[in-house]
Amino acid sequence: MSNSDLVFPPAVRRAQAERGTAQAYAKKIEHGFPNAVTPELAAFIAEQDTAFLATASAGGAPYVQHRGGPKGFIKVVDERTLGFADYRGNKQFITLGNLSENDHAYLFVLDFSRRQRIKLWGRARVVENDDALIEKLFDHGYKAKPERVILFTIEAWDVNCSQHITARMTWTRSRACSAPYRSGSRRCRPRTPSCALR
Repeated sequence: MSNSDLVFPPAVRRAQAERGTAQAYAKKIEHGFPNAVTPELAAFIAEQDTAFLATASAGGAPYVQHRGGPKGFIKVVDERTLGFADYRGNKQFITLGNLSENDHAYLFVLDFSRRQRIKLWGRARVVENDDALIEKLFDHGYKAKPERVILFTIEAWDVNCSQHITARMTWTRSRACSAPYRSGSRRCRPRTPSCALR
């Protein structure tokens, strides 16, 4: 099965054909989607401090959970695998329960400041009691207790358009970009390229 069937299964293709957009995606369907980490994807992930992980129960009940940490908390393990430390939370364990019976997963990574988003389809698994792996993926200095690791094997990924993403900055980046204005200078200074919302 081509990974195009994962991203655009038959029901999706019918919906596209009925609404006149099938031709726009014909080349992507023919060539398939990337399924390995490129330098561009690795660089994008290294800049992010938040993501959303979607799973479903064996019966198909969907669930989306926020995952976050310091910038770069999602690590590239190898060319097909991403991983991150799973920190102590509200102890509902919905994601863990879902993955125990259905390993299909979806990772949505969104950069508000640059208005960019990447979608990743794949399989996820929970790794318990592996201190060496936790040590590899844990960001030392981050004030949270890692309890396990989640590994995400990429089957397909795609870049989404920036339409309808409201540009936002983190508090830290906002403070850095506004520092020249808080320094007491009355002269308006242009934004530096690193602080411009792209």
